[in-house]
Amino acid sequence: MADASCPASCGELLQGWILGGEKLVSCPINWFSHVSVTEGAPGQRERPLMRQMLLKVLEHLGLPSEAARGLRIDFASTIPVAKGMASSTADIAATAQATARHLGTDFDEDTLARLCVQLEPTDSTLFRQLTLFDHQTAATRQPCGWLPALDIILLESPLTLNTADYHRRDRRQALWDNAATLEQAWALFSQAVKAHDCNKLGEATTLSARASQVLLPKPRFEELLTLVEKSGIYGLNVAHSGSVVGLLFDADKHDSEKLDGLLQQRRIVEAYPRQHRLRLIHGGVR
Repeated sequence: MADASCPASCGELLQGWILGGEKLVSCPINWFSHVSVTEGAPGQRERPLMRQMLLKVLEHLGLPSEAARGLRIDFASTIPVAKGMASSTADIAATAQATARHLGTDFDEDTLARLCVQLEPTDSTLFRQLTLFDHQTAATRQPCGWLPALDIILLESPLTLNTADYHRRDRRQALWDNAATLEQAWALFSQAVKAHDCNKLGEATTLSARASQVLLPKPRFEELLTLVEKSGIYGLNVAHSGSVVGLLFDADKHDSEKLDGLLQQRRIVEAYPRQHRLRLIHGGVR
């Protein structure tokens, strides 16, 4: 038996038209999908893309697809699905690595990325570093080399969105219309990385979130912006193809009780009835 795990994401720190095409920077958090692959008949609980990934791995390694009949996939994940939290990327990336390990090898990040984008648009949570990534082709991978010390209150809406359906929409005009905004957000993000400046990082992520409102509006967004201003936290980020919102702060520097109070006072919790206290972490398949 072999195991692997991959983290979820609190939406994206950035997503939009950046450096000539649509790209993203995921926001990996301490919430995981755990997958194991072992000898045995396939079970009933595995998710369809997991089996597809197992077959992709066999093909990549030059093994016959018939070998899949003797391989069983088990998983444990409480990551909410269809919320923009990279639950599917976590599932298939962990499945790819667990399958490879069961077969006596280990995949590097580039191989995992190439395999994953063959099945669906893929989040950059499979990279250890925060990474600007072409999530549809894997043609661009630009690591940033800095892990900010960020606490996150993830606001979970009951709304769901199928990511594949979202990417089938014709979003080109909206992406081009917001290209200048994302160019500014990317410049701020790059400055934040260079200076290790969480305030500037929050400016970048909030700017990207504002641009996302044109494509996929988040409830109570203006109230959320006011909350950021009144609480003095770094900023917010959103799932650009989902429904969650992240409040980015440092528990050692910001008053989290005040933050909780503002969420109640401004009735934001009515739109986001579930809140999760999390932390930004290194990505990568473990």
